[in-house]
Amino acid sequence: MSSPSHSPAAAGHHEPSKFHTFVGLAMILSVITGVEIVLVYLPLAKWFVVSSLVILSAVKFLCVIFIFMHLKWDKLFCTVLFFIGLVLAGGTMWALLKLFGAEAGKPLSATPLGLLLF
Repeated sequence: MSSPSHSPAAAGHHEPSKFHTFVGLAMILSVITGVEIVLVYLPLAKWFVVSSLVILSAVKFLCVIFIFMHLKWDKLFCTVLFFIGLVLAGGTMWALLKLFGAEAGKPLSATPLGLLLF
């Protein structure tokens, strides 16, 4: 039989369950989403709205990956692997957007033969 002095309740502190953490985070994420929706309809400068939306989305993304995807409680190696994959995916998306973006859709212009000789 274990002694009561080794239990967390006897130490005088109570660790919140993951359920309470998840519910609290869900409330925070819903408030951030509400701010994002309201921000779109406010008469503010476009650069400010876009910058704010990017920052708020990044905050939501980090909250989701660290809490809901359990990276906070996972080993550091797994977190590093996740971010390596994220960087590779981001680089692939950037390359595809550059390859098949609006500039790639423009027709090539023909150069007259006379201009090539001089």
